[in-house]
Amino acid sequence: MILLVHLLFGAAIGYSIKNVWLAIILALLGHFFLDLFPHIEYDIESFNENQLRKKIIVVLKVVADICVGLLLILIFSKNYPIIYICALASALPDGLTLLNWLVPNKALEAVYNFHKKIHFLKYKKISKFWRISTQVATIIISIIILKI
Repeated sequence: MILLVHLLFGAAIGYSIKNVWLAIILALLGHFFLDLFPHIEYDIESFNENQLRKKIIVVLKVVADICVGLLLILIFSKNYPIIYICALASALPDGLTLLNWLVPNKALEAVYNFHKKIHFLKYKKISKFWRISTQVATIIISIIILKI
């Protein structure tokens, strides 16, 4: 799932749950919950290739997603700090995956392996329409929650 969706979903959890620690834990678990659904992702396989242009495009997409996600949170939420903390907590598993890729170790690899198992629908033949629809629905629901 793209980071924009994770950020908004985590922010919605941070806004909805009044217990700070519970909100952070649920935002983190929310990442894995969202990854159970069919979704599109970045083309991180291009990092295995030797084409700088493809790598730059992926990095720009990731940065744009983070910026747009934070901008939407800024626009649609009441901007409590917990909202941003939970948004970042929801994106943390993808950050740990990247960190494992850069600096492999057993703890990060365990998180990565668990994360990879959650993506079991990634290998099913599900149309791009449904993969995008799950993300659009999550964005809309998250924004509605943030505006309440």
